[in-house]
Amino acid sequence: MSEIGKEIQHKARELLEAGQVDCVIGYEASPRGGARPAFVYEPDDTDRLIWNGACVHNLVIYLHDKKKPRKRGEEPPRVGIVVKPCDSRAINVLLAEKQIERERIYVIGVACDGMEDGTGEPPARCARCGDRMPVVYDVLLGEPPEVAPVEEDYADLARVEDLPPAERLAFWLREFDRCIRCYACRQVCPGCYCTTCMFERDDGLWVDMGIELPQKHVFHLGRALHLAGRCVECDECERVCPMELPLSLLNRRLVREVEALYDHRAGREETLTPLLFELGEEGSPL
Repeated sequence: MSEIGKEIQHKARELLEAGQVDCVIGYEASPRGGARPAFVYEPDDTDRLIWNGACVHNLVIYLHDKKKPRKRGEEPPRVGIVVKPCDSRAINVLLAEKQIERERIYVIGVACDGMEDGTGEPPARCARCGDRMPVVYDVLLGEPPEVAPVEEDYADLARVEDLPPAERLAFWLREFDRCIRCYACRQVCPGCYCTTCMFERDDGLWVDMGIELPQKHVFHLGRALHLAGRCVECDECERVCPMELPLSLLNRRLVREVEALYDHRAGREETLTPLLFELGEEGSPL
């Protein structure tokens, strides 16, 4: 057990015993030797919690399930949650969009020097990530790691963007054609929380539930546009895709454009992107 793992266990037990939270969302060992999300409700169960390089999941998605009371007349549960730096940015996005209440979550932030993929190597998202400290937390575990500064060069995007338009379109149509419309990318994304997804309706003029290439094309482009200025680059969508579609390319293209236009990177602060400002009668942001 790592030292941070022991600290997470200690903090979780402390929070549950004091009644500060009703549940702690963290990580536990999976049957295959990796890690999986864990939901701990009793102090005696906190020894299930772990921390290692396999703790890749963005647990913030599970806060959506804790927003409603368990029984009529009760208050919504208070939740403790373990977050990495990229996960903490998702918390800021949800706070800005009024999807969660800050006083109902206790954020256990963990300093991060990167996770590992199935081969023991850092995932691409960690190799290009410059965030080592959570941007929001109630307690911070671990020391900020000393790592060389990371400069995002978008080299992977450039390889696609340098293709002639017809070849670039062919590249994306080949990728979208492999999609099986399982919605795993949507289900794992903290920013996809609509009760009824417009891409799952069977009554739209522009898109429906079909699995032909045009519908899959519109689904992926539409989802990426819905995340413009909101994507925190956790790349969970790409990680869970059973067809290994390069979905991060779409999201990061929009991340780059929003940062260039508005100097905004989603979740670094608890503020809405300028793309989401509502305009008043005089055309000024409210």
